[in-house]
Amino acid sequence: MGVPVFLSYPKPHTNAQEVFVQRVSKGLRDRGLDPKTLGVTEYDMDAPLTAIRRLMLESNGLITIAFRRTYIDQGNSRQGADIPGVASTPISRAWLTSPYSQIEPAMAFQLGLPILILRESGVIAEGLLEKGVVGLYMPEFTVDAGGTDYLNTDEWRSIVAKWEQQVRNVREAKGKPPTLFA
Repeated sequence: MGVPVFLSYPKPHTNAQEVFVQRVSKGLRDRGLDPKTLGVTEYDMDAPLTAIRRLMLESNGLITIAFRRTYIDQGNSRQGADIPGVASTPISRAWLTSPYSQIEPAMAFQLGLPILILRESGVIAEGLLEKGVVGLYMPEFTVDAGGTDYLNTDEWRSIVAKWEQQVRNVREAKGKPPTLFA
């Protein structure tokens, strides 16, 4: 059995997204990690946030894949702004992801877990999806038909290796008693 990690992603709606999740999961297992996803590998009858927290407490890190979910052809941010210095800005041909792509990394941050967020290109970079907000560099990727292009890059190999080391450090630290004096 590998080191448990929480793998979070909105339910894929394209074959390419589904293949991408399968490839990420396989890559994690190949590294000796055990990806756990609520509603896929793990099931719980409690309220979603309770179930998520329980799974996070059992995990040593979190990967969130912020897939495209809701498409905005034409819209506005801050529609009707009437405060000086604040303006409405147009949004076109952009994507939103699931709110859980913000909620779950925030919960992991509060628990001190290593976080790696992958944002599909076109998803609006706001909140926890902005680069650098949770510390580790957040890559933006494009899902191709085979779901492999990004996962074969030096960038991915470097980022996942750094995150994996943080995960293993958490696992090691969880097994040690607290120290009063260093």
